Amino acid sequence: MKKQKIVNDPVHGFISIRSALAYEIIEHPYFQRLRGVKQLGLTHMVYPGACHTRFQHALGAMHLMGQAIEALRAKGHHISSDEAEAAECAMLLHDIGHGPFSHALEFSLVEGVAHEHISAAMMHALNREMGGRLDLTLAIFGGSYPKNFLHRLVSSQLDVDRLDYLLRDSFFSGVAEGAVGVERIIKMLEVVNDELVVEEKGIHSVEKFLIARSFMYWQVYLHKAVIAAEQLLVNIFARAKALVRQGEPLPATEALQPFLAHDLGADLLAGGQALPRFVQLADCDVDCAVKAWGAHPDRVLRLLCRMLAERRLPKVDIRAEEFEAGRVATLLQQTAQLLALSSHEAAYFTQAKALVNRAYSSTGDPIMIVQKNGALRDIYEVSDMLNATAFRHATTKHFLCHPKEVDSEPHAVVNFKP
Repeated sequence: MKKQKIVNDPVHGFISIRSALAYEIIEHPYFQRLRGVKQLGLTHMVYPGACHTRFQHALGAMHLMGQAIEALRAKGHHISSDEAEAAECAMLLHDIGHGPFSHALEFSLVEGVAHEHISAAMMHALNREMGGRLDLTLAIFGGSYPKNFLHRLVSSQLDVDRLDYLLRDSFFSGVAEGAVGVERIIKMLEVVNDELVVEEKGIHSVEKFLIARSFMYWQVYLHKAVIAAEQLLVNIFARAKALVRQGEPLPATEALQPFLAHDLGADLLAGGQALPRFVQLADCDVDCAVKAWGAHPDRVLRLLCRMLAERRLPKVDIRAEEFEAGRVATLLQQTAQLLALSSHEAAYFTQAKALVNRAYSSTGDPIMIVQKNGALRDIYEVSDMLNATAFRHATTKHFLCHPKEVDSEPHAVVNFKP
């Protein structure tokens, strides 16, 4: 690369691409695919501005990694140019395994396989193609490199991934509660005994980061209308897979077809024939399928697709307690009556599930504060703000999703637009 490349990012301003290896990754089709994968899945159906992509987020995370490395170098920590390049490349590639609509379809297209494992498989495939030049990147990404603090910058409860997505998601959704002081947090980072820690004077910035993350989960990521839209999409693919595996042909792109017909998780992780198909998938494959299936003879699939396409979202009730089995059964019966479906078919439209949100965990991977006397303490122990129940335990809420035209009262069954 003869000269430094720059990208004008609406969140961070000008992002510099200083490494030839990073530039080669960005130009690769695997990475360019992320332009077609929305960062927040179907959240744009609630917050219209939230149409940003995994491509933008990966560039932003790379940029923040560069800033964090410079901050640590300024405090006397040696980080070689090769290590810096590898760490930045790890951030470019950390989300490369996301499929269409990101988390919304994470376990629907490739059953039981998290995007982190797909990312690792794709990174190994890239490394073979690049003649081993990603060996150091893979070591940092996987946590096997001796300088553990570099891995903590990639993946921890205070990593540059979270710093970028909170700021970026807040910016594009317009939800100001998610805005965090990213620059100050990065300036407060320190390394003690090969562990990434935060200087004591940065406590309040980290507190705000954790509180903002909790707000963003309930206000954006787990907003009830977002849940409703994502349940429709998940159920669309559950129904589509069931039909295809019963021998019913469904129109779909060449890349999408194999994932409807087969469980390809093991083949994909092993770098088999499923990987070249997966790397062709983007949101447009799903959009085309949903549009086409909206005219399919199968009533369940047709209704689900039309409800999503026309934004006729189900009603979602959320509460702390689990919903009574009797109420769920009543709603299921009313749904079957309303839509003229069997109980089995009605279950695609009426479901009860749980949501779990943990703002902070002090076990396994705590955020450590280095005090002025050199002592290391968990931020949970020294913070005056994080001792509430919401930060002490995982918060579990239960939701009940059903067509708006039905509720627990018998008279509620009304006309439904088919």
